Formats: sequence, C-alpha cells, structure tokens
Amino acid sequence: MASRPVWKGQMRLSLVSIDVELYSATKTTSRPRFRQIHEPSGKPIHYQKVAEGIGPVDKDEIMKGFEYEKGDYVLLTEEEIDAVKLETRKTLELTQFVGACEINPLYFEKPYYMVPADDLAEDAFRVIRDALKQTGKVGLGQLALRGQEYLVAVKPSGKGLLLETLRYEEELREADPYFAEIPAEKADPDLLEVATALIDKKTDEFDASAYKDHYVAALRELIGKKLKNKGKRVTADEDDSTPAKPQKSNVIDLMAALKSSLEGGGKGKAAAAEKPAAKSRATKTNAAKPAASKSRSSSKSTASKSTPAKKPKAAAAPRKKAS
Repeated sequence: MASRPVWKGQMRLSLVSIDVELYSATKTTSRPRFRQIHEPSGKPIHYQKVAEGIGPVDKDEIMKGFEYEKGDYVLLTEEEIDAVKLETRKTLELTQFVGACEINPLYFEKPYYMVPADDLAEDAFRVIRDALKQTGKVGLGQLALRGQEYLVAVKPSGKGLLLETLRYEEELREADPYFAEIPAEKADPDLLEVATALIDKKTDEFDASAYKDHYVAALRELIGKKLKNKGKRVTADEDDSTPAKPQKSNVIDLMAALKSSLEGGGKGKAAAAEKPAAKSRATKTNAAKPAASKSRSSSKSTASKSTPAKKPKAAAAPRKKAS
C-alpha cells in the first residue's frame, strides 16, 4: 500500500481477536495550498515559538501544560502522556451492534479503511465482515487514536471494513434554539404534491464523480492566469464572482416555478420563461393582473383628458387660514 497505517492493533469480538490496520480514507492534496508571503521581499513568512517576555525558545524546552487555574499550569512530558494506560490504544472491542440507519449522521466525523494485518487474520476478518453484511448491523466500540479516545462505528465496505470516528453527545449542539422560530405548520398540499413529483423525477443513483469542486477549478484557473501574465494583478470576471441576488416570491410564483421545473426537466428560471402562462391557473392569475391594471390606467387617462384640471392648492389655501 502507498500510505502508512495510522493505527495498528486488534479488533476483538468476544473471544475472537483479529490483527488489523487502519488507513485514512480521505485526502486533501487536490486543493491548492497557500503560504503567507512578505510582499516587498517575496519571501515566505515563518512562525516561531515565542514565550512572553523571553522571545524565541528552543523546541526541546517546550512541554505540554494543563491550566488548572488562571496562569498556573501542570506540566507533562511526552513520556508521561504516552505512559497513560488505555486498553483502547491497542485493542478495538466491538461492544454493541445497532442498525445501519440508527446513527444520526451528525455523529459521523472521519472515515478510515480497515484491513487485515496479515494472511493469518484474513479468515476471521471475512467472517466479521460478512456477518455485518448479512445482519445489516454496525459494530460500535472505542479506540484511542492520535492522543484522543474516539467512539467508532465499523461497517462493511466492499471487500474490507470501514471504520468511522463518531462525535460524543456532548460535542453536538442542540437543534431546538436554531429551529425554534420556524413555524410548526405543514406545507400546502398542492405545492407539496408538485415538489414531491419534481424530487421523484430527479431521483437517481448517487454518482460522486458527477460532482466537481468548482471553487478549486476557478482557483487553479486564476493561478494559471497569474503565471501566464508573469505575476501581474489579475481579477476574476464579475459575472463569475458576483452571485445573483435571490428574488422574493409569493405562493403563486412558487407553484408556477415548481410546475415549470417539472415540465421543463428542472431547468429552473429558463424553463419557466419558455412555458406559456396558460399551463397553470397560477400563471393565468399573474397574467391577468397586468392587463387589468393597464385598462384601469387607460380609463384614468381618458377621464383626465375629458375633465378639466382642478387646482387643489387654491382650494386648500382658505382652509389653512381658517384653522
């Protein structure tokens, strides 16, 4: 394997122990990385370890400290921290199993690939993997990794297993304060029916390769332009960088937009513009309003031509004096 394992140890189920290895399932190398540069000289900025009132210090003089009171610390060496005995540093015991869909997605944090450490572990590894597949369950346990003990979930993934670290309950914020001001009303049945039909029409199998990071692509394009222009200042096009402001709409406009999206294959505003107004009762109502207001305005203009103009200022003057 190209990468090194981030953890080696045993996965244990009751009396069965399997030697396994963990590998990070994610990577961040695809994003452009930036450094801070001193513009006048063009040299990169470096960071130094500095103690207040002393200045830069050597790496060997640095220890980890826990602040038990303001300004007072308990100092710990790396050896003392490493000597803390946790069984989960070398052993992952599966203590509980739950349904694959029972864990709220908010708990999931980071995925790792789990593989058997050697040929001797493969048979037992396959048994655990296939048993999880057959039962549709996820194994739960705890694992000490990179200086922290995690709650983890283990589930089958292809020919191997996927281990995902989970957040503890105290790490999550309650949703109620954020959702409290949302009215407890149900959606309009007609609107809900059209929206559901649109979702059904757009439902398909998930294909991650169909989605690309447009921001990274735009950054790379900007970097390429800068290199081509030998470092001269280059700005992104206004059309690309300035998002269109969302327009407010009422229920009638929402129904028209949903129906137009459904009929036009989900092309949004462009599809809505192509469809005739007679397709829905809602658009008929909108179309009728301008015509009515136009006839009213024309009748007003006709009346103003036939009736002589009044002088409201002259009529109002005596009232002001009387008051």
